[in-house]
Amino acid sequence: MPPCAGSTLLSSGYQQNLQDSTVSNMVTIDVGGQLFQTTKQTLSQAGSKSLFSKLVNSYGSIPFVDRDPELFSILLSLLRTGNLPSRAKAFDIQDLIFESQFYGVEQLLINSQSNPSQFDPFNLEKSMVLPLNGRDSPASISTTQFGSVHVAHGSKVSSFDWALQRKSTILTQFSAIDSLLALSSNIVAAGATDFSGLQILDVDKGFVTQTLNWENVTRSGSTVQAIGSSDEYLFTSFESGRRNSNCIMVYDLRDDFRPVTEIGHYEIFGAELDSAIPATKLRWIPGHNLLMSAGSHSGPSGVSGTIKFWDLRSGNAVWEVKEKVDCFSDVTISDSMSAMFKVGVHSGEVFYADFRNIDAENPWVCLGDERKSLNKKKEGVGCKIESHGNQVFCSKGSSIELWSEVLIGSAKEGEDRIFRKNSMGRANDTSANKITHMSFGGNKMFVTRKDQQFVEVWQNSVTRF
Repeated sequence: MPPCAGSTLLSSGYQQNLQDSTVSNMVTIDVGGQLFQTTKQTLSQAGSKSLFSKLVNSYGSIPFVDRDPELFSILLSLLRTGNLPSRAKAFDIQDLIFESQFYGVEQLLINSQSNPSQFDPFNLEKSMVLPLNGRDSPASISTTQFGSVHVAHGSKVSSFDWALQRKSTILTQFSAIDSLLALSSNIVAAGATDFSGLQILDVDKGFVTQTLNWENVTRSGSTVQAIGSSDEYLFTSFESGRRNSNCIMVYDLRDDFRPVTEIGHYEIFGAELDSAIPATKLRWIPGHNLLMSAGSHSGPSGVSGTIKFWDLRSGNAVWEVKEKVDCFSDVTISDSMSAMFKVGVHSGEVFYADFRNIDAENPWVCLGDERKSLNKKKEGVGCKIESHGNQVFCSKGSSIELWSEVLIGSAKEGEDRIFRKNSMGRANDTSANKITHMSFGGNKMFVTRKDQQFVEVWQNSVTRF
C-alpha cells in the first residue's frame, strides 16, 4: 500500500464529517415566502426566550414565519454582527422596534443603537429636536445608558424612550423642579429648592412611588439641592427649610430606598459661612469608591466654594479644597482620566486636577489663560462642564469647547498632562441661545438652551436614522 493511501482516506473522512457537521448546524427559515439560511449559533445570539430560539429547535419541515422578509433580514444581520447594516436606514426605526419586539430581540436593537463606542465627539451633528409641552424651558435633564432621556421643565417631567420616538409628560406637585436624576427608563428622582422632600416618580404610570425626607433638628422640612447615584446608592443633598443645616443622605437603591447613612451633616452657627454652603453637585467616582460633593456661594467678598471627596464607609471627607481666587462655576469628574475638571467663575477657563496630585497646595492646572483668574469679570458665570468617556465638554455661551488629552506616554507624577482644545464639527452655533445643560446617553449628546422649549439631540451621522 502506498505510504500516503491511509492519509488520503483519513482526509476524505475528515472532510465528510466536517460537511455533515456544517449541514447539521444549518437552519433554513421561510419568512413571508423568502428562504433564509443561517446557523444555530447565530440564532442563539437572540437568547433563550426569543422566537429565534424556537426556530433553532424546530425539526422536520422548514419553519414558516408570516412576517416581512426585508425586516427579518435586518434583524438577522443584527444577530450576525451585533450592529445594524447600513441598509437599515431605509426603514423607519419604529418598524424595526415593532419587529424586534415580535422576535424578542428588542434589547439587542437597543444595545446596537446605544453603544457608547459609536460616540464620536469630533463628528457630531444636530439630528433632531425633542419638543416640550408648555412654555417652561428645561431646568434639568437626565439620561440613561441606553439613550432614553427625562427632562424637567416647570412642574412637568417629559420622558422620551431610547429611540426618541415615544414621549410622555406628567405633572408633579412641584411648582418648579430644580433637580432630576434618571434611575431607570421609567423611574426618576426629582426635587426642588422650594419644596420639601425628594420624590421618586414612576413616569410611565404618572404617580409618586415614595417621598424621601431628611429629619433635621429644626423639623422645618428639607429641600433638595442636588441628586447623584452609584450602582448601589442614591445620594441626596438636603438643606433645612430655615437654611441653617444641611447634609447628604445615602439611600440603598437595592432595598427600596432604605436610608443607609448621612454624611456631611452641618449645623450653622453665627458667621460660619463655609458650613452654610450645601452641596449643589454630587458625582460618584467608581474607580476610587468616593463621592464628590461641591457647593459655592456668592457673597460681599466674592464667590467661594468647597469641593470634598467622601468615603462612605467612614463617613469622613478624605480630601477637601476651598475655592476663593477663581472659584468653580461648575465642576465635574472623569474617572477614566483620573482627574477633576472645573470652569473658573471669573476666568471662564477650564482647569484640571490630577488625582495623583490632588493633595498639592493648589492642585489646579489651567488649560487656558491663567491670567484671567485674577480679573473680576465673571466670564464663567453660567458655563457648564461635563465629561464623557475620555473627553471634556465645556459650554461657553451658545458654543461648546471640547478638550482631549494628548497621549505622549505615561506622565510622571508631578508633571503636567497635555490637553488640547478641539473642534466639534457642526455642534457649535454662535447664533443660538446660551447653553444651559449638557447630558450624554448611549451615543447621543443632549443640549438645552435658555428660553427654548425643546431639547437638541446631537449624534454622528453614521449612527442616526
